[in-house]
Amino acid sequence: MRKCNTIITILMLVLFLLHVIFGSLAMFRAINVAVYIYIIATLMALLILIHSIIGIILTIKTIVAIKKAGKHYFKENMLFWIRRISGFAVFIFMFNHMINFVIAFNHGTFSIPILFIQILMVLSLIIHLVGNIKPLTIAMGLTDKESINTSIVFVLSVILLISAVAFLVFFLSLL
Repeated sequence: MRKCNTIITILMLVLFLLHVIFGSLAMFRAINVAVYIYIIATLMALLILIHSIIGIILTIKTIVAIKKAGKHYFKENMLFWIRRISGFAVFIFMFNHMINFVIAFNHGTFSIPILFIQILMVLSLIIHLVGNIKPLTIAMGLTDKESINTSIVFVLSVILLISAVAFLVFFLSLL
């Protein structure tokens, strides 16, 4: 189950990067890529659903083990819980993002609260991605993990920065 989750995670990251790049280009009105964004988003949503189900199963197994042991060590396992909570936040914001962009994009009903929610989604994504890069590189069996983790965080930061600028340019153009 964990190997399957690793493969799903890698596929999600690739689709996520494509989605952010195409979405940013669309918000800059550089190209019309609505069909590609829809296909990528649909595939990504399916993978996120599977990833979430696996995460829920693994979390339930962990909670059962905690109950059996009688010790929770919450403080020592804070990173584990940050990963789970941020993943849940990403899941909620992702569906909100889908609804807002399908409805608002087609009807031109964007607003400041929608922009704020999108910013919260990006923040929860950053927390989730940064908190899970190390376990992902370990699961992939990559060596020189520190260098790889730093490189991944750098690339994601640049792409998310471009996305943030695209969001702001797009929303400001609607006001």
